Amino acid sequence: MSTSVGALAAILVLVHLTLAAVWLGSMVYSLVVVQPRVARFFPDERQREDFLLELASGNRWPVAGVICALLLTASGLAALVPQRVVAYGAVAVLYAAAGTVFCNVSWRHWPARVFASANELAGFRRRLRWQAWIMLGLVSTAFVVALAASAGMVA
Repeated sequence: MSTSVGALAAILVLVHLTLAAVWLGSMVYSLVVVQPRVARFFPDERQREDFLLELASGNRWPVAGVICALLLTASGLAALVPQRVVAYGAVAVLYAAAGTVFCNVSWRHWPARVFASANELAGFRRRLRWQAWIMLGLVSTAFVVALAASAGMVA
């Protein structure tokens, strides 16, 4: 690998792992800290939903941007480091799967949830929690595979 290609690959690794860590960390914080505390702080269903809607407002496009950047950096690394094409290809597939779940949550689940009756909210929260844990598993696996593939590439 030439010096310039190696430098570009090192930059892509740093960008990729940083973005992955940000997304992973934000999901863990939301699932482990925010969601349980919101439930305790807002026992009233409608107030809780209003707060969660406000909290989620405006997050869709920045997260979509992070997902696109992760897919681009994984693809770039697969092209630049052919001996790790399988690993970075798997990473891209895992992020694409997580992105698919994210799109379902963002463009199907939340709009339906906004119009749900108070009796339906518990079911929506349960389905969202499952989808969030699925995304967390996909992103965690992708992060670990990318980290392993990148080991030794950055001095």
